[in-house]
Amino acid sequence: MSAAPIFTSTALKPRHSFQTDDRNLLPIAEKVQAGERLSFEDGVTLFRSGDILAVGWLANLVRERLHGDLTYFNVNRHINPTNVCVASCRLCAFGRKKGEADTYTMALEEAFETAASGYTEAVTEFHIVGGLHPDLPFEYFMDLVRGLKQRFPKVHIKAFTMVEIAFLAKRGKMTIPEALQQMKDAGVDSMPGGGAEIFADRIRHIICDHKIDGGEWLDTARLAHQMGFRSNATMLYGHVEADEDRVDHMMRLRAVQDETGGFQTFIPLSFHPDHTALSHIPKSTGMLDLRQIAVGRLMLDNFPHIKSYWQMVTPQMAQISLRFGADDVDGTVIEEKIYHDAGATTPQGMRRADLVRLITEAGRIPFERDTLYRAITRTEDTFTVSA
Repeated sequence: MSAAPIFTSTALKPRHSFQTDDRNLLPIAEKVQAGERLSFEDGVTLFRSGDILAVGWLANLVRERLHGDLTYFNVNRHINPTNVCVASCRLCAFGRKKGEADTYTMALEEAFETAASGYTEAVTEFHIVGGLHPDLPFEYFMDLVRGLKQRFPKVHIKAFTMVEIAFLAKRGKMTIPEALQQMKDAGVDSMPGGGAEIFADRIRHIICDHKIDGGEWLDTARLAHQMGFRSNATMLYGHVEADEDRVDHMMRLRAVQDETGGFQTFIPLSFHPDHTALSHIPKSTGMLDLRQIAVGRLMLDNFPHIKSYWQMVTPQMAQISLRFGADDVDGTVIEEKIYHDAGATTPQGMRRADLVRLITEAGRIPFERDTLYRAITRTEDTFTVSA
């Protein structure tokens, strides 16, 4: 058998010589080199290309254009105040119905003790998400944030997904802008990106039809950005969605980012099916994980950062992804519940030194950041944030 032909784009500069055995990638490569925006059709082509190394090469080109060898991480702690949830999402292994034996809800002092426990290294961020509890009042969550701010004034509080914000506003009988203002007054600094899943209605009705729809998620994010909050954005992949659904999801995020500029980071999340109603679905492969990160970097030209969440894809795959478009590996986390309830076998936390080693051995330069991507300087067990 003869070898597959190799196609070379002559439009690229010599130092960026691009070779592939998939001629469909050539016009995309020329757009990437020129800094032109990719189309929906381009995104589908990237997902369907057999030349994953060429796709990764293009994503790495963009990644290094934006960040060089820098790879970002932080020292953070996850706090999940409750697993009681009114939703019945088929994708979730974390949420429990009120009254079930393995439910929990933290008293405020318990949450404060959880925040203070763990590593001796001073955390720079509390990441707070939980279930949609039918009985906890809005004020419980504001008291939680206020109490954390009083006890840890230097720590950035990244709290409440767009799904939680919409739910808490309804529980508090207020508009979403009114709820966001109260969150800001209490001390919420930014929002995580969870709950986005896949925006396509056809898919959302299968995996999470008890949540707000994709349009409502985007509208809530838009309002938060207009009030000065920064947030992340996620996408859950590897379940019942098609390539077109993933591209549509990213295109819709890109459109909101054009309006607001409020998204900091795109976080592709690999679906873990164990202990969910979709446990019959095979787990994601490493090829899909790398491809999703790479396509995300190429499609989301207005997102500053692409995160490879090591808890989901494993530390080893996170290292490889740093050559496939990712420039961020998240943080120490300390105790992650949501994805481990769904069968994740990675450690529940990682020390700062281990993250530095992970990045360094991938041939990249570790850059410790705060939530807003400002440089962190450490002295003993405290830190300072660069202006």
